Amino acid sequence: MAEDVVGKIKNKFTGKIIKKTIKKSDKRVYIYINPANIVEVINYVFHDLKARFQIASGIDTPEGIEIQYHFAFDKLDRIVSICVLLDRENPEIDSACQGIKAIEWIEREIAELLGVKFRNHPDMRHLLLRDDWPKGKYPLRRK
Repeated sequence: MAEDVVGKIKNKFTGKIIKKTIKKSDKRVYIYINPANIVEVINYVFHDLKARFQIASGIDTPEGIEIQYHFAFDKLDRIVSICVLLDRENPEIDSACQGIKAIEWIEREIAELLGVKFRNHPDMRHLLLRDDWPKGKYPLRRK
């Protein structure tokens, strides 16, 4: 039953998925997609598949800035993370908060701490750092 959810995502977005991985537990699946498709994919997972949005994570990896949007399928005991990898020099992506209001604050946090620009985000005011925080300094960046 849980594989049906992942299968639906894979079938709907054939050609837009870069890879699917299972790390540590078969109850958690990471689906990597092209950043251009983030809004379409997570709106499908949330609205059509009725997943519960949990949180998003931003990580500075050796390959670039990775963002993971985590969704729970509670009845299936499954977590599906929709992931994108952004260029470190210009980490920019469409905001997903228009379709899912709960994403708004975590995107603000990721923007502040990792320097990701979320296009079309309605409110990019500082959330955690002081208003006079030095521009271009991101506390969770490797360098």
